[in-house]
Amino acid sequence: QVQLVESGGGLVQPGGSLRLSCVGSGFNFGNWRINWYRQTPGKERELVAAILDTGIAAYYADPVKGRFSVARDNAKRTAYLQMNNLRPEDTAVYYCFRPINFWGQGTQVTVRS
Repeated sequence: QVQLVESGGGLVQPGGSLRLSCVGSGFNFGNWRINWYRQTPGKERELVAAILDTGIAAYYADPVKGRFSVARDNAKRTAYLQMNNLRPEDTAVYYCFRPINFWGQGTQVTVRS
């Protein structure tokens, strides 16, 4: 079955960096776009970034433009979300998503001094 597993979250100070990974299994990873979402308590999940099957970045949300970047290594069945210059407002659970409705379990990112 389709599975997505995120990793790489953690606690980081403002201005720091993290790289999230999303490993896919149970499907032909190289054929699918991967979206990154984040969610904070009481709010809906918001789309942060997306990468096409070809490796082209398809979308960045305005709050993360210039700070986050997406990449993928189809041979490793892995997508990445590089997050630089992190801010406290980036604190959230981050999820990767494969259409049509497959989600990872999420990884917590906390940005604080």
